[in-house]
Amino acid sequence: MTVEATTERVLRLLALLQRRASWTAAELAAELGVTDRSVRRDVERLRALGYPVHALPGVGGGYRLGAGTRLPPLLLDDEEAIATGVSLRLASGGTVAGAAEAALRALAKLDQVMPPRLRAEVRAVHGATETLVGPGVEIDAEVLVTLARACRDAVRVRFGYAGRQGGERERTVEPVRMVTTGRRWYLMAWDVDRADWRTFRLDRMGEVTATDWRFRPREHPDPVAYVRRSVTESPYRHLARVRLRAPVERVRDLVPPQVGRVEEDDRDGWCLLVVGGDDLNWLAGRVAMLGLDAEVVDPPELREAAARLARRLTSMAQPPEPAEPAG
Repeated sequence: MTVEATTERVLRLLALLQRRASWTAAELAAELGVTDRSVRRDVERLRALGYPVHALPGVGGGYRLGAGTRLPPLLLDDEEAIATGVSLRLASGGTVAGAAEAALRALAKLDQVMPPRLRAEVRAVHGATETLVGPGVEIDAEVLVTLARACRDAVRVRFGYAGRQGGERERTVEPVRMVTTGRRWYLMAWDVDRADWRTFRLDRMGEVTATDWRFRPREHPDPVAYVRRSVTESPYRHLARVRLRAPVERVRDLVPPQVGRVEEDDRDGWCLLVVGGDDLNWLAGRVAMLGLDAEVVDPPELREAAARLARRLTSMAQPPEPAEPAG
């Protein structure tokens, strides 16, 4: 028997051991079309490769695959590969709490080894599927995979980036981490041309390409904190700080992380909301809609906007004046 045939049989044996908890030697021999002796030799080959295959005592004996220090390669049939790929794509979109980052790592690995025909099946299923999640910006899964690989492999990425005022410019970055708020995806990266850290919205990227240029990872800020600060402060004309009489957890339930940052306050029973906006009247209205006691810390102009809002609301609350009788 050729080396290739032996290797294929050993891989089939590994797949069988992954399929269920235990097998008798006779069952494995029947599945593989070999003798019990060949099964024993193949088990020894797996053990030599580092797979913990345990012999089971009792009449007839048997084998099971034990837990090892590393996860063995998963040998998936077509249906399993498609199901795994679809599940990972859904999880990478943020529909599974806490699983997005791990799903992206797994999807990047699976995408490298999946045959093109199965990759097309996964895309077809994913494209025909909708999830009942809050409104958000749809991101091409291929962009997520490209950026996930670049973060993992420390390679530079090039893409066109649309600014808030329109127009698109090419950017070259050294990616560190992607962060999702549930509605949008952001990339924290070192901007090569500007020699500084930047946050990029994935939905504003075009023609995302991983280069062959590897970079040495540099010390960086905490990605989550950096992105949170960037999306709630830097894009706006005004930055407001407002004390609210409520626990931090309650306000964080009311204010999404892409809208504002909620911090502890020195006063018991209060917290501090940091929120940005281009219009102070809009900011005053948004804070008032929270329905909480509030104190404006800064800017002073926000107090003036709140006073104007109060006068308008007071006027709205007045009953209409009776119409004068027709002459």
